[in-house]
Amino acid sequence: MSFTLVAGSSVATAAETPIRLVALGDSLTQGYGLPTDEGFVPQLQAWLDAQGVEVEVINAGVSGDTTAGGLARMDWTLDEPVDAMLIALGGNDLLRGLNPASSKENLSGILARLEREGIPAILAGLPAPGNYGPEFQLAFERMYVDLAGMYDVPLYPNFMQPMTDKADEGVSFADLMQDDHIHPNAEGVALIVEGLGPELLEFLRGLDAQPS
Repeated sequence: MSFTLVAGSSVATAAETPIRLVALGDSLTQGYGLPTDEGFVPQLQAWLDAQGVEVEVINAGVSGDTTAGGLARMDWTLDEPVDAMLIALGGNDLLRGLNPASSKENLSGILARLEREGIPAILAGLPAPGNYGPEFQLAFERMYVDLAGMYDVPLYPNFMQPMTDKADEGVSFADLMQDDHIHPNAEGVALIVEGLGPELLEFLRGLDAQPS
């Protein structure tokens, strides 16, 4: 399938069928704890709409999901037509202290399936906390880099980076989080979308350069 994007602006023509972009993730993708229109997918959809991109963002976020869970539900995730996928998994693997080698294997399974199906993907990573030790931290953070290279997919290294940057500017990180101190609030999500958005636009722009 080919999509026509206006050069220099990444704006799809109105006559084109919207690109179906599936956001495969966990509670951060699902929009846990937020009103429906303030979650990640609705905010991302609104941001892309404002850029004039003809894209439909499909919410495939499941609260509590690990990389293993994401891999296990690939069959039904791909039941409907999918033109591209944003993969944002790994947070619950971190919370549970799961072996990064297993997480890497699961993400590899997802990317391999998409490669076989001819579905372009963009991978979003997460930083590992230091409390699991330097070896764990390095292995977890390297897995995203390694997989992006292995499957030749674009990598957005840190899903939460825009919130961290804002905190570095003097804004309290806690003010960007919900009361559970795990999930971002609507303002935090907006920052995530603003940070990821340009990278995602570049990814979507690249779809038009691929063979039909």
